[in-house]
Amino acid sequence: MSTTHPWVQHYQPGVPAEITPPTTSLVEMFETAVAEGGQRVATEFFGQTLTYAELGEQVERAAEGLRRLGVVAGDRVGLMLPNCPQHVVAFYAVLRLGAVVVEHNPLYTARELRHMIEDHRAEVIIAWDAACEKLADLPRDLGVRHIVAVNLLDAMPAVMRLALALPIPKLRASRDALHKKAPGTMPWKELLGGGSIPQRHPRPTLDDLAVIQYTSGTTGQAKGAMLTHRNLYSNALQGAAWMKDAVTGREISYALLPMFHAFGMTLYLTFGVMKQMRIVLFPKFDVDLVLKAWRKSPASVYCAVPPIYRKTADEARKRGIDISSAKFCISGAMALTDEIVRDWEAVSGGLLVEGYGLTESSPVALGNPFHPSRRTGTIGIPFPSTEMKVVYPDDLTREVARGESGELLIRGPQVFQGYWENPEETANMLLDDGWLRTGDIVVQDADGFTTIVDRVKELIITGGFNVSPSEVERVLLTHPAIEDAAVVGRRNAGGGEDVVAVVVLADGHAAPALDELRAFCKGSLAAYKVPRDLVVVDELPRSMLGKVLRKQVRDQLG
Repeated sequence: MSTTHPWVQHYQPGVPAEITPPTTSLVEMFETAVAEGGQRVATEFFGQTLTYAELGEQVERAAEGLRRLGVVAGDRVGLMLPNCPQHVVAFYAVLRLGAVVVEHNPLYTARELRHMIEDHRAEVIIAWDAACEKLADLPRDLGVRHIVAVNLLDAMPAVMRLALALPIPKLRASRDALHKKAPGTMPWKELLGGGSIPQRHPRPTLDDLAVIQYTSGTTGQAKGAMLTHRNLYSNALQGAAWMKDAVTGREISYALLPMFHAFGMTLYLTFGVMKQMRIVLFPKFDVDLVLKAWRKSPASVYCAVPPIYRKTADEARKRGIDISSAKFCISGAMALTDEIVRDWEAVSGGLLVEGYGLTESSPVALGNPFHPSRRTGTIGIPFPSTEMKVVYPDDLTREVARGESGELLIRGPQVFQGYWENPEETANMLLDDGWLRTGDIVVQDADGFTTIVDRVKELIITGGFNVSPSEVERVLLTHPAIEDAAVVGRRNAGGGEDVVAVVVLADGHAAPALDELRAFCKGSLAAYKVPRDLVVVDELPRSMLGKVLRKQVRDQLG
């Protein structure tokens, strides 16, 4: 990439225009972290720690367990886990075999999981035991041979496990939320019981497929983005170049974002491990747990979404907790407001910058520098070894004039290889010369700082997750009171979007109560996809071809 791009002059001093490309796979990267990290803490979970040496040993044992189950290079292995030490182990154990990790949200419904498993055809799935009942309902012809059940309680301190075993209703409720018996599955402990994988076992190459990460598209069907070892390792190196002052082996990172999401996967599983960080794992964001952990292991890397920054700053201020250790703070997945930046920086004393990416770019492609040159309200400038251009959406060969809006295209070593067994969608997204269509309409200023103004796609981004309107609409239309439906995103005070159902009622039916409709949807949709508001209209605007004009619907909501 040429260093003459205008944005390079706005990099933090010392950040290179290009990274040195990786030469080995993520497996060798992990083994280097284990060898160098040794007795330093790798993961912390409710106070229980694993060193890098212990993490490496567990990965070897898990890899051998999977090998004995018949997993070979190229096989897909599903992971359906929250943030926990077993997730880190499972991720690298699968890669050690040359197999492919397929990440799944454990909160997905059986209906959502079925489509993905039908697509990738994994025969082995490693799942949180509390979510295994969804897998038990899947038809046998999907080909899942083994389900490995993970008990989160096993990774907690002994004293906490003993406390949760007490016959106290509140503790029993906490235990039941973390663990459920999963008959017909293999316990995670059993998987680890067969010894270490032979060192002679073949290893993956840099260009082998490492991960299939599912992402929603405009068709409403989730598509599996194929990410190689090179893609993911490159993005970790780009992150290290951007966060140049982060010291290997010295940083503490809070894993608040789910590792089954592209942003969390790179932050913790690849970049975090490469930098030999102490990764403090949280199954979900809980400000009480976060601030309790801060007293023992103060975070230096605190990457999150805007609502988490707001909540953490508010509670730290109220409780008088010093969070000034947070030196590296990147916000992503939704718009970051000036108010949240000011609030966070007033409490922490550090810079909060916004970044940008998508699953298909592993995921980070642009970011604001950790430097006074950052520009709040923009998504920043391209990462090292990353190119961008802004083109006319209806003519991708023509760039718009600087300062005019157009579709953002990205090119770099982190750009994915296409969608799993979906050449048509791949061709729509990935151009012949390596440029990735983002679907975002942006404006780039004279210095290269970029602002999102709209989306070509009609995806809704809520809480950092993509929601396909079509998928939600299909569920709504099965409700007896609903004749027609359009689902759109409505901007909320936190800078994200709320899912709103705009419906036309069937003849003779009254509007369902919002709570009733939400309960109906939860039978088929993950909670973040369920509409937060219901609007009844007489009719929906449609094109001459009969397609619902969601933009008009969204505009009418105001």
